[in-house]
Amino acid sequence: MYRFRLSYVLSLAVLSLVAFKLPGVGFWGPVVMLGGLIFLHEGGHFLAAKYMGMPVESFSLGFGLRLVGFQWRETDVCLRLLPLGGYVKLAGFNPEEPGAEDPHGFLKQPYGKRMLFYSGGILANLLTTFVLFTFVGADQSRVIKIQESWTVIEVVPGGAAEQGGLKVGDELRGIGNLRFPGSPWEEAVSFIQAHPGEPVTFAITRDGKPLELPLTPRLDGGKGRLGFMPMPMPLPLERRAYRPSDFLVGGRFAVGTSWRMSGQVLSFLKRLVTFQARSAEVAGPIGIIRQGSRAAKTGWDVFLFMCGAISLQLAILNALPVPALDGGHMALLTFEKLRRKDLTIELKEKILTVGFLLLASLMALVIVLDLLKLRK
Repeated sequence: MYRFRLSYVLSLAVLSLVAFKLPGVGFWGPVVMLGGLIFLHEGGHFLAAKYMGMPVESFSLGFGLRLVGFQWRETDVCLRLLPLGGYVKLAGFNPEEPGAEDPHGFLKQPYGKRMLFYSGGILANLLTTFVLFTFVGADQSRVIKIQESWTVIEVVPGGAAEQGGLKVGDELRGIGNLRFPGSPWEEAVSFIQAHPGEPVTFAITRDGKPLELPLTPRLDGGKGRLGFMPMPMPLPLERRAYRPSDFLVGGRFAVGTSWRMSGQVLSFLKRLVTFQARSAEVAGPIGIIRQGSRAAKTGWDVFLFMCGAISLQLAILNALPVPALDGGHMALLTFEKLRRKDLTIELKEKILTVGFLLLASLMALVIVLDLLKLRK
């Protein structure tokens, strides 16, 4: 049994997008994002194995029929037919199978080295996030002139905005006779509040295409309300040349952004397990691919930021002590260390099987939710 990682779930979206022929979704941006993150994740496990002195038999992107590849020392580096993730297989041994033969002594390695092997992908994800966020922060620090564009980040379910067709990710170009950039947002709020029950024309950009939506504010407390939240997105107009100090600024930006985003992910997971999260908040593989495609069209800085954000989420999710994830293997290893006695092979198999079935069910659920969102 290969380790079930969240990167596998994401890569399923590539086939799904082709099957459903989604309009307005780019191809190469998501492919680069998924392929790159899977490669880096597996690369972390590969480097950890080499550090341990363990020969690696195969470093594979994808599963199934081998398409192309090359031999690097004892390792077959290859691309396979089904882009469902990837794996690193030690020579003659699969550490995910408790009863497998162990010709090179992986199970005899010290606790710290085995923990490093299982955490290699997580560490690679965290390093990737830090590097990408640092470059984005450094680039932002050299912007000397901007203009603000407003993008919808939340639409209240059942509200007038949702019923009128407004969606998360829409970029606002105009509301009534107001234009963006150029008009203060306070004027837009006053304009909406002053027209309850009257259609207000929203000029937006969606998936790179201009659209107009007539939205009718509902009367609430004597004012018109639509039920959506925008966020200002600064568009750089001029940049100065790079300075060495920009990367120090970028590093601080990377640390601060990663910390805040980690808190948001953990908060969402808490609401998810306590059944307080809404289905609209759950972005499965297809939803993430669509967002990645839009980010690729927006600009390289937005695309790199999203790649870093997804890499951070993969690190956090893979670190959860859930059987069949990297964190689950690390938790089992730590439990055995504290117990000073290994669990039986049969019990390990049962634990990993239950974890795999749980994650497979969750994967199927989020894909169904994604498909339902596409039909709206």
